[in-house]
Amino acid sequence: MTNEEQILEILKQNQEILLKTHKSAEKTRKYILYNVIFTVVIFVLPLIGLVIVIPLFMKTYMSSLEGLL
Repeated sequence: MTNEEQILEILKQNQEILLKTHKSAEKTRKYILYNVIFTVVIFVLPLIGLVIVIPLFMKTYMSSLEGLL
């Protein structure tokens, strides 16, 4: 085997490893993206809903207490 053939073989092996690493990195990126989306849906959206619901609840609660005073 000549030097050129050895170099080409090493380059092919490096390319295969690089492709495997790229696929793994893409899977990790997608996992993180879906995790962020899930966190926003589960945590942030209910907080926004509470900001809207709590004032309405307090208004209704206070108006029901006005009749007692």
